[in-house]
Order: sequence, then C-alpha cells, then structure tokens
Amino acid sequence: MAVPGWERAARLLLCAAGLALSAYAFHVETSKERDAAYRAMCDISAAVSCSRVFTSRWGRGFGLVATFLGPRSVFNQPNSVFGIAFYTLQILLGFSNSGLAAIALLGSSVVSIVGSLYLAYILFFVLHDFCVVCISTYLLNFALLLLNYKRLGYLNQAWKRPVAKAKRQ
Repeated sequence: MAVPGWERAARLLLCAAGLALSAYAFHVETSKERDAAYRAMCDISAAVSCSRVFTSRWGRGFGLVATFLGPRSVFNQPNSVFGIAFYTLQILLGFSNSGLAAIALLGSSVVSIVGSLYLAYILFFVLHDFCVVCISTYLLNFALLLLNYKRLGYLNQAWKRPVAKAKRQ
C-alpha cells in the first residue's frame, strides 16, 4: 500500500469534523430563517456571531451565485451544503490509491482554500465579524490541503519504485 494508514485516519478525522461543522452551520442557518429569535451556541457576543454570518448575503453560494446566476439558481445553496459535498468527496476519493483520485483531492483542496480565503476576507473586512465555525472550517481545509499534498508525494514515491518481477520456476 502506497499511502500510510495514518493518512486515511487523519483524513477521516478531519472530514468527520468538517461534516459535523457543515451540518451544524446548515442547522443554524435554517433554524434562524424559521425563527428570528433563535440563538445558536456559536453566537457568543455581538462581535462573535455565526448565525449572522450564515444568514448574510454571503452565506449562500459564496454570495456570487445569486449575483451572477440569479437567486433561483440550483447553485444558490447555503455554503454549508458545498462543505458537506466537499468533505464527502474527500472521504470517498481518499479510499482510492489512483493518481487521478490524488489529483482530484489536491485540486478540490485548492478550490476549497480559494473559497476559504474569499470567505475569510468577507468575514473580517466586510461583515466585521468573527465566526468560530467558519474559522474552524478554514483550518480544516488547510489541513486537508497539506494532507492531500503529502498523499500525492507518497503515491509519487511508490510509482517511482521499480516493481520486483516474480521469478519463473
């Protein structure tokens, strides 16, 4: 096996945390939309409020989908839905040792980092807020990027090793 066992365990741990945070973000957003008085556990103070972030214009489709594709676009979903899809993809592709899967893992991680940087900019400089759930997912995405980079390195080393030919008897 070209990928060490700890890599799969780390991936499952990171993705499970990402799925839990994304599911919680989805819960907070939908609960706040149903009941304006809903108070999430991550709403710590006036300056630290995840529900305000999740229900903002940028809480759906990175704020870009409604602008470019319209509010009725199928892609105008809460960012947490994209997070659930991303972490699920990371788990599923993580079971494969193929080079194509490793490249897809790394590529999707790069896209998640670009999205995280964009959303972090919105969080701090536009909304002037601090969201514990958001920051946690940004850190998870960065850790997955590093893990996927290491995975590609492990697989590259395995591909370079000569394969021992079986002796004929």
